[in-house]
Amino acid sequence: MPPPTNAPPAQDTSRNEYIPSFIASKPFYVTDDLASSDADYLEHQRLHSAPKDTLDKAKWYDRGRKLGPAATKFRKGACENCGAMTHKTKECLSRPRKTGAKYTGRDIQADEVVDSVKLGWDAKRDRWNGYDPKEYDAVIREYNELEALKKATAGDSAADTAGKEADVGGDNDARYDAESDMGRSQPTSTRQLRLREDTAGYLKNLDLDSAAYDPKTRTLDNSTKDPTSTDGDLADQGFMRPSEADAFERAQRYAWESQESGAPDAAKLHLQANPTEGAMLMKKAEAEAAAKKDAQRQYLLDRYGTSTPDHLGASKSQSDSQALTMSSSEKARKPKTIMSSSVYTEYDASGRPKNAPVTVARSKYPEDVHPNNHTSVWGSWWSNFQWGYSCCHSTVRNSWCSGEEGKEAFAMAEGRKRGQDLITDGTTGDGGDAEPGKDADADGAAAGDANVKAAAAKETKKRTLEELQSGISAEDMEKYKRSKLSGGDPMAAMLGRDELLEKAP
Repeated sequence: MPPPTNAPPAQDTSRNEYIPSFIASKPFYVTDDLASSDADYLEHQRLHSAPKDTLDKAKWYDRGRKLGPAATKFRKGACENCGAMTHKTKECLSRPRKTGAKYTGRDIQADEVVDSVKLGWDAKRDRWNGYDPKEYDAVIREYNELEALKKATAGDSAADTAGKEADVGGDNDARYDAESDMGRSQPTSTRQLRLREDTAGYLKNLDLDSAAYDPKTRTLDNSTKDPTSTDGDLADQGFMRPSEADAFERAQRYAWESQESGAPDAAKLHLQANPTEGAMLMKKAEAEAAAKKDAQRQYLLDRYGTSTPDHLGASKSQSDSQALTMSSSEKARKPKTIMSSSVYTEYDASGRPKNAPVTVARSKYPEDVHPNNHTSVWGSWWSNFQWGYSCCHSTVRNSWCSGEEGKEAFAMAEGRKRGQDLITDGTTGDGGDAEPGKDADADGAAAGDANVKAAAAKETKKRTLEELQSGISAEDMEKYKRSKLSGGDPMAAMLGRDELLEKAP
């Protein structure tokens, strides 16, 4: 009995009624290659392995290969420059001719072989795809020639060195000095090693009041010494001395502030053009400020006296001189003296001093500015969703103030917009002559009355929604019958008459 074969089991192609239709039906984007078999209705749900993209299967083409001999005459649709059919004139890589092959018919180039190259993801990104290994022979040849020259040069130098050593005998001390030299050829870590006989900077002075070492910045703060001196134990330890950058910044700030304030010598201050004069003026200003401050201090001392006893006067002057020479670090470490005040101040619930002067908050926008002869500010008047001036009722920002005449003109314009001039009548109520203050143009007034009456009649013809829903009243029907009488009615002529017609015999 033959052994059983490991054949794959046959797939069940019968439809399963429990599979939903949206799974069993093929979507619109499924191609025929993916679901080409009609036997398996779930083929679009199967796992299809994509073909492996390998570099050995990547096809390349011979770049620049020509297709047969060149044509003898120009063909329609060919390149106008070289005469080839495989590219257009804009895509031609040949040298642009003064007169193309289309017009001369000479030197027509052969057609190129255009292959359809379909590469995968790896083949597209292969930097050596299409490289000819024969081009590397020139690199190998050049390398071999250089190696031969190096060997020949090394052989000549070795022969010369051997002859010199035989004559001189060599100098071991000089060779040892050359090998132990820590120059730039040595690694950086080797050159930066500290020698054993050197003493660390923080161990040279162990006094507690001496320089303070900052391990974070690896610097020493020696307040007892002159920071501007270059000699001393701290010269090689990266000591942070006050540089000239602060002085330059102060001089630049002094020049800017002097020019802004309009000082008399501001025109001479130019730090780049004349730095010497600028520095002298700054020193002079600082000396004057210090003298003024000392004079003020002396005036206050003479007027109010000092709270220090007489037997501490000498120590007071000494403490002042020490305070001037005290460094910034010692001032930071020294506890600050809290001064008490004898001024009694009351505060309210919000924490502000009582009876303090009320300061009016000033806006960043200009206030009380009256341009163009206006007596009020812009925005002091509002009409019809427009801002304006209350002095002349003008809504134009850059307009010139017209005063009361502008107000009258604005009122007249508003009256014309609302039709008030049409409603005003120029005649009296009893049909007499016009009053003295009315308009003399009677024709214009009559035309205006006619327009008003026509507008009123038009408005009365339109019925509102409430009238339409409520129906026609008895008054409206009577009014309609009075105004819509037929012209052929024999009794229409009798309306409005008081006399009666005599009965015919």
